[in-house]
Amino acid sequence: MTANEIHPESRTLSDWLLRLEQLHPSAIEMGLERARQVWAKLGLAPTFPIITVGGTNGKGSTCMMLEAILSYSGYRVGCYTSPHLLRYNERVRIGRSEASDSELCDAFQAVESARVRAGLSLTYFEFGTLAAMQLFAQAAVDVAILEVGLGGRLDAVNIFDADCAILTSVDFDHMDYLGDTREMIGFEKAGIFREGKAAICSEPDMPASVCLHADTIGAELSHIGEHFGYSTDVNGWSYWGSGGKRHSLPYPALRGAHQLRNASACLAALDAMRERLPITMGDVRHGLLDVAWPGRFQVLPGRPVTILDVAHNPSAAAVLANCLDSMGRFHKTYAVFAMLRDKDIAGVARAVAPKVDVWLVAGINAPRGASTDEIVNALAAAGLIQGAGGAEGKAQEQDDGGARSETIRCFPSPADAYTFACEQAGINDRICVFGSFHTVAEALQRHKTVVRS
Repeated sequence: MTANEIHPESRTLSDWLLRLEQLHPSAIEMGLERARQVWAKLGLAPTFPIITVGGTNGKGSTCMMLEAILSYSGYRVGCYTSPHLLRYNERVRIGRSEASDSELCDAFQAVESARVRAGLSLTYFEFGTLAAMQLFAQAAVDVAILEVGLGGRLDAVNIFDADCAILTSVDFDHMDYLGDTREMIGFEKAGIFREGKAAICSEPDMPASVCLHADTIGAELSHIGEHFGYSTDVNGWSYWGSGGKRHSLPYPALRGAHQLRNASACLAALDAMRERLPITMGDVRHGLLDVAWPGRFQVLPGRPVTILDVAHNPSAAAVLANCLDSMGRFHKTYAVFAMLRDKDIAGVARAVAPKVDVWLVAGINAPRGASTDEIVNALAAAGLIQGAGGAEGKAQEQDDGGARSETIRCFPSPADAYTFACEQAGINDRICVFGSFHTVAEALQRHKTVVRS
């Protein structure tokens, strides 16, 4: 029996998610009209302020910092992010707690009824976005934080008008949908800006298209380095912006120097929203120290050191490489690496390669997942290994002046590759798991299983 054949009131969350995957002929279909019409049938009008966060990288971390700071301020925060790592429930949080299965099922049923009345199909992401906002409206949250799924202008999140929009970065990803230049990508991402509303941009090298669009529609653009910014010192870091200066701030609990850019964008947004959402310095400090975001340069406890990072485009991989470099010296670094085939596999690998001693390549069992052979061929094309191929568990070897050393092994899944890494790595080595959400999720699930046993 399929999810479509189960009576709606009897569907479990797993049943609903399977139905969402089957409902629309395309996994991704850009456009706002379907979601907008179904939302109109739901008959809900948000009365709470909305902060929309878009960007190539950094948007999830920015959402988490906003959620933490505003929650410490006493606000009931609705936060919608994607994708998830282990459970769909991670995508929808109210008061920093994940929505329950029953809450999500009820929201899905409400959206389904509205969809049927509208006579439309919805993509997985459109359906989930409407369900999240349905829950936020029912819970009467004080503020909603919405992470853009893809692009901005034609993303389902954009049917809701942002009281403040944040653009974290502009770089190359999803080029089939957004264009193959930074100017084109910037224009698509700037589509979340609104007339007369704050538009915060923490991309230092802002494409002209972003500024032009903000000016054309009359958004109140604030650009890092010009309208707000930060500096570091021995006591921590300092922020300056329209709301004044904040000194001796604690570093965010999220690792990496790049997180100061994201934190600055948060504070610039909160400056812009200070009349509707006033906060204190104490709220900022507590929020920065308490924020958590699994899979973003997440360091697992114990030895060998293990890092999980969902970096899946070259710019994110370059940040990962810098973070790895800042950790100091290790005897050997094992890279558990798997990606989707429509990503720049060679570009991601090339960015991290100087930090890697052994590649543990895995296939991803998903419609867009790259096979081990595809990844090995990309590594070879990038000049990172010699030869191609890759039967399960087989080592590819490189001749370096007569000395032969294993540089790559192939595995059927990231979980298997991670298990091998844990068995081989010594206490002075490190393991880095990266390349996609699928890769990190499988390794994290395997890690939890090992820890429980």
